[in-house]
Amino acid sequence: MNILDYLMWFFGGLIIIYMLLVIVTYGLMFFFALLKLRKEYRLDQTEMDDTYIDAFYSKPVSVIIPAYNEEVGIVDSIHSLLSLHYPEFEIIIINDGSTDRTQEMVIEHFQMKKIEKVIKMEVPASPIIQIYQSQIHPNCYLVEKENGGKADSLNVGINVARYPYFCSVDGDSILESKSLLRLMKPIALSDGEVIAAGGNVQIANGMNMQLGSILETNLSKNYLVTMQIIEYFRAFLIGRITLSKFNLVLIISGAFSVFSKKWVVEAGGYTKNMIGEDMELVVKLHRYIREKKEKKRIEFVENPVCWTEAPETMAVLRRQRRRWHQGLLESLWNHKTMTFNPKYGGIGLLSFPYFWLIEGLGPIIELGGYIYIVFAFFLGDIYYEIAILLLLAFVIYGVVFSIMAVLFEAWSKNKTFKVADLIRMVLLSFTEIFWYRPITLIWRCEGLLNFLVRRREWGKMDRKGISSKEQESI
Repeated sequence: MNILDYLMWFFGGLIIIYMLLVIVTYGLMFFFALLKLRKEYRLDQTEMDDTYIDAFYSKPVSVIIPAYNEEVGIVDSIHSLLSLHYPEFEIIIINDGSTDRTQEMVIEHFQMKKIEKVIKMEVPASPIIQIYQSQIHPNCYLVEKENGGKADSLNVGINVARYPYFCSVDGDSILESKSLLRLMKPIALSDGEVIAAGGNVQIANGMNMQLGSILETNLSKNYLVTMQIIEYFRAFLIGRITLSKFNLVLIISGAFSVFSKKWVVEAGGYTKNMIGEDMELVVKLHRYIREKKEKKRIEFVENPVCWTEAPETMAVLRRQRRRWHQGLLESLWNHKTMTFNPKYGGIGLLSFPYFWLIEGLGPIIELGGYIYIVFAFFLGDIYYEIAILLLLAFVIYGVVFSIMAVLFEAWSKNKTFKVADLIRMVLLSFTEIFWYRPITLIWRCEGLLNFLVRRREWGKMDRKGISSKEQESI
């Protein structure tokens, strides 16, 4: 054997070992998620909502919406929040120096008037220009500030918030009426043990929505959107359910999550100039409570549903995934001393290594596997076995787990999509490893490169709004 043979066998074997590790990890996640969903399936969620409604009266919530150029969806988002089934809450829209008609639309639609309000600066944040209050919905406020980024807007919202818990909701998101009630349940029933919770986020492109309500559920005809729906199922219904079970979750979606204001203030609030401000806050909270030796939990709750708009073009999706991956690596690096550190319990010994190896560095290894397969079939018979094993591993990881995630959705209480739509998603899952997975791996590698060269690129996310009935196919 020559040096090329040794290198090919070495790298091929290394990638196979890595993929086996990934498959075993996701297999265990699937097993624990299956047990949790089986338990939840036996419960009547509506009856549970009514049973514990009294427990929520002592847990009023401030719902904070950071908004920058969200004119196409902000009104629907606010309407969905106003229809929330929850005993006591307030809505705080933070206009982060929008250059479109976001502020004008909110003022016009909800009859906002200027008010004077004393604000206590509990976390560092930019000065407030003006505060408005709705004349038709007195629990709804609009805060005008100069542009400072999403983290800064959320910190302003925390300072304005009156209540002991706050819920962060993206300006393009729509909540179902009982979403907040179900998201707050683990907090309300835990006697202070649970200090944060994240809800299930699903993609609304293709849905027929008006004034924040779903009139008809349709699967988008855009294949790029449909693949993202499958990807969300896999991330939320398999990954986060299991991580949450063992208090190992490092990411709860900034599109829909709730926090104890006291603990967030003590941890220093959101970190400015971080691309992944939502993950950074969760990691800061884990670090803070373990350094304080407190027994607290951060959970993912699969039943509450938040609808959000997904990118419909390759260019926008590329910017999003590149930014997400860079934000992940920034947070991991910012708290790198927690990795394999027994001081931080399972977060340091299990969660950080998982996010470093599988989520953070995984795109390089997986992309290397795709490149290896191509080279192996050109270099001769000796490499076919390794290439076939790698291809089989990619099929199990990319196809089988995607199909499982779709079946989980079909089995779950959400039952969002029709049977025909679920069949379409299962069939599309078979194509993932041939186009969607490779291109997203390339984009995530670009995010890793941006992290290494310290290039900050938030990228513009084009919005079309999620109230339209159908989207065009690509």
